[in-house]
Amino acid sequence: MIHEVDEILERLLNGGALAGSGIEVAFEAPTRDWAARRGSTAVNAYLYDIREDVSRRHRGTVPVADDRGAVLKRRQPPRWFRLSYLVTAWTKQPKDEHRLLSAVLATLLPREMLPAYELPPTLRALGMSLPLSVAGIQTESRSLAEIWSALGGELKPSLDVVVTAPFPAYPEYDAGPPVTEGLGVRLRTTDGSLDDSPERRHRPRHLASARPLREQGQEQR
Repeated sequence: MIHEVDEILERLLNGGALAGSGIEVAFEAPTRDWAARRGSTAVNAYLYDIREDVSRRHRGTVPVADDRGAVLKRRQPPRWFRLSYLVTAWTKQPKDEHRLLSAVLATLLPREMLPAYELPPTLRALGMSLPLSVAGIQTESRSLAEIWSALGGELKPSLDVVVTAPFPAYPEYDAGPPVTEGLGVRLRTTDGSLDDSPERRHRPRHLASARPLREQGQEQR
């Protein structure tokens, strides 16, 4: 799931206001060593935090149906995770970096919800849209200053981009056929033979009312 979100973000950053620019999209940690090796203009999307969005957690099972609507299997609902990216622009001049960040904003702001048909196969199969937020209020425990300090670099202007994606739950369980008859108890006689006569067949009380009154009277005897 994580690598597919990388693909989604790379495709978005290569489109929109940045389409045809030929600007490199990198996912490496923007450390001092990486900055020193960089030889061209780039947009860096560093994945710095992964955590579950517990507000989206659901219990129970989800039915898996075929084209006719018949339930074939059941599975656990997917778990949703917030993938947080530190998006920065890397050029030789600060003003150029600001222009590049503006282009990233113009590209991502209209994409608040990514529809299922635009997603890679595994995510598309779940039939769910993915929320995307850019430059929102940071809710993670670590501040951006702490992240830059951990990377060993100097603080740079950046955009906090968060994609919330479902992680498929496994395994799937085969679904049994639908129940069409009520619960019943069959009795055996003293010689071991099965007494399957309607008069000796016990049925639950909530089903007894559906039987003829004559049979109900015989059971009471």
